[in-house]
Parts: sequence; structure tokens; C-alpha cells
Amino acid sequence: MQRVGVTLVTLLGLAVSGCLAQEWELGVAGGYGYSRDATVNTAAGDGEAGFKHGALVSAVVGNNMYSHVGGELRYVYRLGDLNVRGGGQEASFSGESHLIHYDLLIHAAKKGARVRPFAAVGGGVRVFRGTGTEVSYQPASKYALLTKTQELEGLISVGGGVKIAVSRSVSFRLDFRDYITRFPTGVIAPAPGAKIDGWLHDLASMAGISFTF
Repeated sequence: MQRVGVTLVTLLGLAVSGCLAQEWELGVAGGYGYSRDATVNTAAGDGEAGFKHGALVSAVVGNNMYSHVGGELRYVYRLGDLNVRGGGQEASFSGESHLIHYDLLIHAAKKGARVRPFAAVGGGVRVFRGTGTEVSYQPASKYALLTKTQELEGLISVGGGVKIAVSRSVSFRLDFRDYITRFPTGVIAPAPGAKIDGWLHDLASMAGISFTF
């Protein structure tokens, strides 16, 4: 029993020291998102629907677990009005989305290096929200309806960036992500007989600052 107790204490000590050896990171960022419209297929011809480009803000909590490997949980608030156009008509509707995802980061340089490029891949969820005022008639409604509702979709996050240390505990960050989801056909609802297929790619560029401790 004494030997077992000593072993448990030793393992606990190693676990605690391992946690203390890890480097934590808190950061904030701002940027811009660019998304490509999807094609709306109808018998009378095709239109386009999607989300307008918009500003975004982000907060991140990271953990540099190993010399070249880390992970981080990120929240992104993205402005982006809903939009549909076709047949010479166009309609817009106020909108926003909330993204939460966890990424695995693979750094090209070890901890302590002044410049650390990295690749990132992960996943999470995205909530799309239409926040405008619905009206009795919407232009381009034969293609899709822009709705005041919200929709949850699974999210794939792929990208990378670079961290540039300006002091021992402060770094400047540049991040790029491709946020990939199924097209949200609840918020942008295809009209009867219309069809919207495929994936939505939202390309996000961010610049920010982070603090390590």
C-alpha cells in the first residue's frame, strides 16, 4: 500500500508539473470575412444567394502543450447581411453569425522563437441569424426567402497564421481561416421548386494581440 501511495503521489506530481510547464495564451482580434454566394437552381433560371462580406471580432484561449503543438478555443462574431439576387432583382436582410471552434495548431518553430508560423485545423459550430424585419413582399423571392430566424450548422476550420513576439509575454498575430459549413437553408430558404446545394466557404482574415503566461 505504501508503494502504491508513493506511485500515485509521483504520478500526480508529474501531472501537475506538466500542467505548470504548459504555456497558456489569451488573445483578441479583429478582421474581415469574405464568403462566396451559392447558386440557386430554379426551372426559370438560376440566381445567387449568400452572405455579404463583413467585419468580425474574435477572442481566443490557447494552450501550447508541446514545443511545436498547441490547441486553442476560439469565438468569432461575424457581421454579414443575407442576400439573394436573380432575374434583375436583389434583396438584402440584416444578419450575423456566431462561431465557436477548437483548432489544433502545428507550429513551424518551437516555443520561445520570435516568429512562429503555424497551420491550424479543427471544428465546431456556427449559428447563423437573420436579424432584419420581414416584409410582405421580397424582391427575388422566386429564388429564396431571407428569414428572421436562426440555424445551427457544424463547422470545419482550416487555415494558419503567424505569431510574432514583441516581448516575452506579448505577441502580434495574423490568422487566416476557411470556415466551412453546409449552406444554411433555414435562414436563406429556397423558394418552392428552387434548390440550393453545396457548402459555404467563409474566408476570414484576422489581426490581433495575444498574451502568454
